[in-house]
Amino acid sequence: MMFRIRTVAALAAVAALALTGCSAGGDPSGDGDGDGARGDELTLISLGGPTSYDIGAGAEWGTRSPFFQAVYDTLLRQNDEGEVEAALATDWEYNDDNTVLTLTLRDDAEFTDGTPVDAAAVVASLERLRDGTAQISGYMVGQQYAAVDDHTVTVTLEAPNPGLVTQLAIAGGLIASPASFDDPDVATNPIGSGPYILDTDATVTSTSYVYRANPDYWDQDAIKYDALTINIIADPTASMNAILAGEANGAGADNNALAEIEAAGWSIDSTELDFQGMMLLDRDGSIAPELADVRVRQAINMAFDRPALLAAIQADHGTVTQQVVQPGSPSYDPELDEYYEYDPEGAKDLLAEAGYPDGFEVTMPSISAFQTSLDLVAQQLADIGITVTYEDPGAGNFLSSILTPKYGMTWMSLAQSPDWDTAITMLGPDAVFNPFGTEDPKVTEYMEAMQFGTEEEGAEAAKSLNRHIVEQAWFAPFFRVEGSFAVDADTTFEYWPTNIYPSLFSFAPKQ
Repeated sequence: MMFRIRTVAALAAVAALALTGCSAGGDPSGDGDGDGARGDELTLISLGGPTSYDIGAGAEWGTRSPFFQAVYDTLLRQNDEGEVEAALATDWEYNDDNTVLTLTLRDDAEFTDGTPVDAAAVVASLERLRDGTAQISGYMVGQQYAAVDDHTVTVTLEAPNPGLVTQLAIAGGLIASPASFDDPDVATNPIGSGPYILDTDATVTSTSYVYRANPDYWDQDAIKYDALTINIIADPTASMNAILAGEANGAGADNNALAEIEAAGWSIDSTELDFQGMMLLDRDGSIAPELADVRVRQAINMAFDRPALLAAIQADHGTVTQQVVQPGSPSYDPELDEYYEYDPEGAKDLLAEAGYPDGFEVTMPSISAFQTSLDLVAQQLADIGITVTYEDPGAGNFLSSILTPKYGMTWMSLAQSPDWDTAITMLGPDAVFNPFGTEDPKVTEYMEAMQFGTEEEGAEAAKSLNRHIVEQAWFAPFFRVEGSFAVDADTTFEYWPTNIYPSLFSFAPKQ
């Protein structure tokens, strides 16, 4: 086995990953132009605030990305098409074997404490991220950083990492002032070089975060508002009431209330990042011997009426799928979404061929928030002779019980990720979501080609890998879940295709 990217347990696969030698292109503001007057204030709603602004302890993306985008720059940036563009780094290029990435930094950025964003500061920030406890730290193990001169940084890898460039465009590229690292208030008083400065006097931690535009930001055209407020509202009903009362400009939208939100004059856009379905984890049959037979795993795939599940669980807000990879990635093949037909009788025949004519029993973990989904799963598996018993793993222990591992198969809702991230978090023998450590020679072969091959070879290997795991029925996805975001009549935005919360740089006053 040659691939050597170490996968520490990052519990959400959020990085969009690509292996290229790139140079700067496009407008780093993320919206393509800087035209139009600024708005007075943008008010957004979020389900939760940052656990800490200390990048070593709290660096996150996902739903918490706007808190970090406001105050910190990243080395690179993703635009609204998911493409990586310049930010603090204006150029970046790999060496011949893709183990050293050289980044050239812009020379006009400074932190809000007045110190320059130079190579030494970048190296210190990357080391704090790598050596910290944030989820992104698991992706950075083994990386070495060096300041070649004031405006040049190298990242040296133990082996090629197809995810590095985009890692630097999200939480793995957050750059903070090293002078703040020893500040006892670093968790609540961030010092970055981002477009906004946190107003600590107006901010109420865990309730409302208030920011003012950074007057010295290097890209003034990217700042669309003089002020930014992000209010924390975890309850969907309260969030809906805030929308209808005009107390925000943008918020995540409950799919069951889209008509009411549109009637209030808001516009809505949607994206699909998470899949729901079954993870058939014990493919070696360690505790669930039935799952070692591919015919059993295939029969499980044939047991599910995916369109009916989508209608019952999500009111058709989503798309049926049989793949765990992200649409638009090289591996994604629309034909594979129809690989297994809904065929309970055919599934029973496969179980009989595998030696289980009377079916079998299986125990799976329960999670109360998704009980409707679990009940439907049990019902459809019962139709082919598989009897499901659910047991409560304890409050907050659903995920940890799966990763222990304690269960051979489970229902799961998980982010669909680009190809390399999927491979290292779900498929490799040391992947966090491969808790039984299944090793498959073909999986190893394809992952090595993705890691060490050319871009074209990697893309072809990713496609072959995806087809292989569908054919081998490692999983039984049902559908991709539609997530919606709404803005009022005075605001525009573009959905960020690789993140559940839109990019802060995409919001703008409607002209």
